[in-house]
Amino acid sequence: MPYIPKSERKKVADKLSNAGALNYSIHQLISEYFDQHEINYQTINDVIGVLECAKMELYRRGAAPYENKKILQNGDCDPYQKWPE
Repeated sequence: MPYIPKSERKKVADKLSNAGALNYSIHQLISEYFDQHEINYQTINDVIGVLECAKMELYRRGAAPYENKKILQNGDCDPYQKWPE
């Protein structure tokens, strides 16, 4: 949620202390992008596409390797342990 207290907003540039501050910072970047481009379907679609690709890359590079490590440590679970590799 990007709706952090106004007193916290100036601090965000210095330190991303929590998820709300990170969310607020992302929205600030989006706002800057909208300031430089016409707000229309294409621009909104472009921003959503960038966010989706950033999410997928974070999952691919960060979450998936972490999950693979945990599978090796703790064992797989249904239904995935039944799937061929």
